[in-house]
Amino acid sequence: MFGKNGKWWASLLILASLQAAAQQPYMRLNSGSAAVQWKVKAAAAVPDSAAIFATAYNDKEWVPASVPGTVFGAFVEAKLEKDPNFGDNIYKVNKAKYDRDYWYRAVFTPAASPHAEMQWLIFEGVNRKGEVFLNGQRLGLLDGFMERGKFDVSKLLRAGQPNVLAVRVQWPGTPIVNYASPTYISSASWDWMPYVPGLNMGITDDVYLGSTGAVTITDPWVRTQLPDTAHAKLHISMELNNNSGQQQDGTVSGLITPGNIRFSRTVKIGAGQTENVSFQADIDHPQLWWPNGYGSQPLYACTLQYTAANQVSDEKKVSFGIKQYRYDTLGGVLHVLVNGQPVFIKGGNWGMSEYMLRCRGGEYETKVKLHHDMHLNMIRNWIGSITDDEFYEACDKYGMMVWDDFWLNSHPNLPSDVYAFNKNAVEKIKRLRNHPSIALWCGENEGYPLPPLNGWLREDVATYDGNDRLYQANSHADGLSGSGPWTSFPPAWYFTRFPGGFGGTLGWGMRSEIGTAVFTNVESFKRFMPDTSWWPRNKMWDLHFFGPSAANAGPDRYDKAIRTNYGAPTSIEDYCRKAQLQNMESNKAMYEGWLHHIGNDASGIMTWMSQSAYPSLVWQTYDYYYDLTGAYWGVKAACEPLHIQWSAADNSVKVVNTTGHHAQGLTAQAAVYNLDGKPAKEFAKTTVLDAPANNATPCFDLNFNIDNLAFHKPAVASSTAHDGDSASAVADGSTGSRWSSQYTDHEWVYVDLGQDQPISTVVLNWETAYAKAYSVQVSADAQTWKEVYHTTNGQGGMETIDFTPVKARYVRMEGSKRATEWGFSLYDFEVYGQRNKRSISDVQFIRLLLKDKDQQTVSENFYWRSSRMTDYTALNKLAPVQLKVSTRTEAHGDSIRVIAVIKNPAATPAFAVRVNLVRSDNHEQILPAMMNDNYFTLLGGEQKTISIDFERKLLPGGKYSLTAIPYNNK
Repeated sequence: MFGKNGKWWASLLILASLQAAAQQPYMRLNSGSAAVQWKVKAAAAVPDSAAIFATAYNDKEWVPASVPGTVFGAFVEAKLEKDPNFGDNIYKVNKAKYDRDYWYRAVFTPAASPHAEMQWLIFEGVNRKGEVFLNGQRLGLLDGFMERGKFDVSKLLRAGQPNVLAVRVQWPGTPIVNYASPTYISSASWDWMPYVPGLNMGITDDVYLGSTGAVTITDPWVRTQLPDTAHAKLHISMELNNNSGQQQDGTVSGLITPGNIRFSRTVKIGAGQTENVSFQADIDHPQLWWPNGYGSQPLYACTLQYTAANQVSDEKKVSFGIKQYRYDTLGGVLHVLVNGQPVFIKGGNWGMSEYMLRCRGGEYETKVKLHHDMHLNMIRNWIGSITDDEFYEACDKYGMMVWDDFWLNSHPNLPSDVYAFNKNAVEKIKRLRNHPSIALWCGENEGYPLPPLNGWLREDVATYDGNDRLYQANSHADGLSGSGPWTSFPPAWYFTRFPGGFGGTLGWGMRSEIGTAVFTNVESFKRFMPDTSWWPRNKMWDLHFFGPSAANAGPDRYDKAIRTNYGAPTSIEDYCRKAQLQNMESNKAMYEGWLHHIGNDASGIMTWMSQSAYPSLVWQTYDYYYDLTGAYWGVKAACEPLHIQWSAADNSVKVVNTTGHHAQGLTAQAAVYNLDGKPAKEFAKTTVLDAPANNATPCFDLNFNIDNLAFHKPAVASSTAHDGDSASAVADGSTGSRWSSQYTDHEWVYVDLGQDQPISTVVLNWETAYAKAYSVQVSADAQTWKEVYHTTNGQGGMETIDFTPVKARYVRMEGSKRATEWGFSLYDFEVYGQRNKRSISDVQFIRLLLKDKDQQTVSENFYWRSSRMTDYTALNKLAPVQLKVSTRTEAHGDSIRVIAVIKNPAATPAFAVRVNLVRSDNHEQILPAMMNDNYFTLLGGEQKTISIDFERKLLPGGKYSLTAIPYNNK
């Protein structure tokens, strides 16, 4: 529709029938074209650089190159370097060979461009600088990888004849942070990727020839505003550049689809002048662009033309979405609103798309689709390391908001050339501002940009993006709750006040980075690790960042958790198998811990990291080869828009609604099963509830303390430390709270059972600060105490103390010697009677179901829980289960879908079933593939249907093999 009054604010005319359309580009100069062959050679090895501009120059000894690409990538692709992904190959490369300037050279023969007055040579990006020559003529210098080069080659280009294009690319130099910015600053190594020889120097973006008339359209910009969701205001602006020596009289016109909205205006432009032209419009009932989970992602197209004498001089097409971002920091917490709707951020950080810039084109579709399927709604472009248009186009398509950084890390130095930095910042904003996915611009990673850049960047966003998005100066402050930690913790920790970060304000809030080590599956591990380094853990693992090189990931802590929680692995296969359970449990709890507090101070969480740039053993959901690890499935389960979840800290169950719409008439159900698969019916719960949007609605508590005589009983302590809860914490059944004494020996805590009753067992669940020497005492009056147990060799953790049955009302732990510098600290103090210590197995399964008003399942969630903190070693006693598997295939255009029905015919649960699809001929995994579920559990008699989608070209013979193996089957 046109608007309230059925007309545009600017004059509207039907576009005239045009004789010809502008062609831009008309010849692509990227690799892959039969007409172009790029080659590279070190500048120092080219003594006579003038000679390379001759078409007859012999470049036989030059190395074939890919454009877009990097110098080092060219040598790898030519097999002049060993596979840098494998083993320690990249660490052995002679850096001096690549850490210097290089020449790129190509010869091409363009056809004549009809109806064109001007020919343009276009560069979209060179890292770090590029001096461009055509047929021996220097065209200019590109300074920074976001600077676009648009060179008038009308008089230089030889149509129908060979042309020589050469670019001298300058090495970024070291130190790189922040001196060489704008550039890919992690290329000099980080704690998740190695040093890349040449520092990703090269022609890193598209190159092409374009043709226009005398007038060109530059940087068209479509801004959208929403007075309310039923009305949209559009502001369309552009620069018109007259590149000739005569005045140009013509018409600028536009077409917006859908809607077939047309507009035009006559414009006169003086010789060599620029005119800024704009239009405005009202649109009723617009199709709104929403983040993933909150609605659909319709996109509009705006086609702009400048015509003179019935000839199209230039044409630009802009894709945009109608949306409006708003922000507040109420309570000191950053909140993001889209189209007036609060959005809970569920995101992931990308370090890079690929450490050698080898991610191109459709790969971004795959990566972003995987984020969409995990139910995430934001990707952080960490330190601006992604520069490809395809990334932003995929984010637009899949509703993935982009937190976009500039190129600064928390180092106390400015870029060597702040003016080049700022010019690139303006270029970045202009190039990206039409993407509806751009949600936030960030100045610096974990710091504030030094003067003058902070002020400049703020003004850049205000001027060139109209402050339509927030400028966030510091990535972990100013409304954010910090960044980190980046290592795994027990599930209860993520629900406990507060998961501490670095920087920012105390609380859950909006956490820009938090993560954990994530080990790969064994198939991927063996793809990049020499067989001599498979087992046990060794230095080669550290070269793939599972050791001191990735200390922030806490690999030692992660390794200990696997061994403690699931038992010591016996091989690399066993290690990877157990690692996936650790991955799933910790990453799921991480997101659910934040979601548990939505509606209070939690507004979002972004994992470090959601994607893998290098074959690594830390910080990823899917791995470098697109195998979906346990972390992927944990995040996917936690982030579903309407979600039922359990808190490992206090055993509460909540329904979390991040859809933007109230959900009414829901039924929440919980079932608990013993390790043998039999239901523990006394723990079953059901309730009916409504779930408001942007909130976590309590359902019920799962009381695993039915036999615990101390549960919710009064407790008294000799003292309480400033960093601990009161004595009642030991009896609240929550591992998310703890009592801690003052930092002295001879402190105590007791519980009042209310009346004398037989007792024979006490369970003490210690925090890190445990007692080396202590006694358990009983009393009838809390005055006179009788000792029933004493030790001078306390072990900490969960200690179960059995003693001769005795009648008592009061039970006390009296610590006489601390094991640490702190006091005595207990999560739980449990007391059990004479006959039945526990009515359930040490490890239990929890299944949660959420059904809508029609009793259709909208959320299903599954957990494993231990009565002994995170001791799941009892899972290793599960009997093997042979599953029944049937499969069929469906053809969908260029894709194949494998549908598998997996059934458990046994009474024993089939725990954490891993489905794996491979080619029959070589048994290699079929990747990338989109799956609906994995690592699921089937109780006796249950079955599940799994669908797996992949490109037909990945299965050339059409034959595959699918396995479904539960954790039970070693």
